[in-house]
Amino acid sequence: MVVAGFLVLFLVGFPVVLAIAIPCLVYIFANGLPLDLVAQRTLYALDSFPLVAVPVFLFVGSLMTSAGISGHIYRFADTAVGRLPGGLAQVNIFGSLIFSGMSGSALADIGGLGRIEIDEMRKKGFKVPFAAAVTGSSAIIGPIFPPSIPLIIYGTVTGASVIQLLLGGILPGLLCTAMLMLMTAWLATKHKFPRIERWPTWQELWRDFKPAAPAIFAPVLLVVGMLAGFFTPTEIASVTVLYAVLISSIFYRELTWQGLIDAAYETIRSSAAILLIVAVAALFGWILSVEAVPQKLTSLMLAISTNPYVLLFVVNLLLLVVGMFLDSTTAILVIAPIIAKPLMAAGVDPVHLGMVVVFNLMIGLLTPPMGLALFLVADIAKVTMKDVLREMLPFYIPLGITLLLITYVPWLTTWIPRLAVGP
Repeated sequence: MVVAGFLVLFLVGFPVVLAIAIPCLVYIFANGLPLDLVAQRTLYALDSFPLVAVPVFLFVGSLMTSAGISGHIYRFADTAVGRLPGGLAQVNIFGSLIFSGMSGSALADIGGLGRIEIDEMRKKGFKVPFAAAVTGSSAIIGPIFPPSIPLIIYGTVTGASVIQLLLGGILPGLLCTAMLMLMTAWLATKHKFPRIERWPTWQELWRDFKPAAPAIFAPVLLVVGMLAGFFTPTEIASVTVLYAVLISSIFYRELTWQGLIDAAYETIRSSAAILLIVAVAALFGWILSVEAVPQKLTSLMLAISTNPYVLLFVVNLLLLVVGMFLDSTTAILVIAPIIAKPLMAAGVDPVHLGMVVVFNLMIGLLTPPMGLALFLVADIAKVTMKDVLREMLPFYIPLGITLLLITYVPWLTTWIPRLAVGP
């Protein structure tokens, strides 16, 4: 009844927090449980050291936008890959990969680089809905390439190692980038999209690399720090903030006090929304645990099959549907703790499962009716979501192939984490 109540309230338009909280409160009152339990469970969920990384990484993304770092990243990406078939469309994807090394969020990528990318593609003669589709599809690289806010949340609620999850996102992030660039190259050849007339000289490449180098070095710092075991996820986030402030002050010198205040305000607003959902979802998860839902689901799924690949297929179908209606944070908090137990009981590596879950839900950001990335990119481009969806259709192919490879080739996710921890 709690699950049904949540679905009904959500579908009729209640905010996610209330859609989760109201059925939970009804359950507590109906069972005569003390109201203190609400405060206890919600505060316990937020008393988590890894969760501190969420607002800190959000702050990094806001700082990059306020400090104008996005423009330097875009100029280098334009010089480096603008000659490839597709021109600025390829720049869009490559720029998202670089930006993801500091933001960890798809919506931050769209907000930080999206306006620049769409405006430049419009000037070069690309159709605006196509520019919006490329921007939206490439933005989901951010939440799988380290740092990744969804992976941190997933690790927090399931108990999987956050460090290993972040390291596990490196190869899938690069794979997704390559798949999107291949599809763009095919579309560019078919439709004769404009591109730069010649490859850059080494001098031109070096000229545009120098201003972008401090920002490009950020993901290297993160990955080396994680591989060497120097930082926890929260410490990595704090080091990244310090690094972003330093390069903004020393190299770019575009960050003002007002920009710093604006970035902090935006971070507080975004963090409050995410952490409030985390708190009430913990109460929801506690009720499911009390009612032994995970155990019953484990028995049900293992009765279907004990083959981990069959179960992963079932989970992918479930998540693709869930991702159409729930935002990724809510879906991770509500669904992940339930499906993790049966999949791990069947022998699926927790890091591998985490990447499957998160990447699947990132595709959900691009699927109606609740695709937040679709809404944001359509708003920035000033076009209808229907037009963006029409241009987005070819990009679901490389995203689907990437999901299948992540699902059925586990070493893509587990190889680097195993290198970090040793044999």
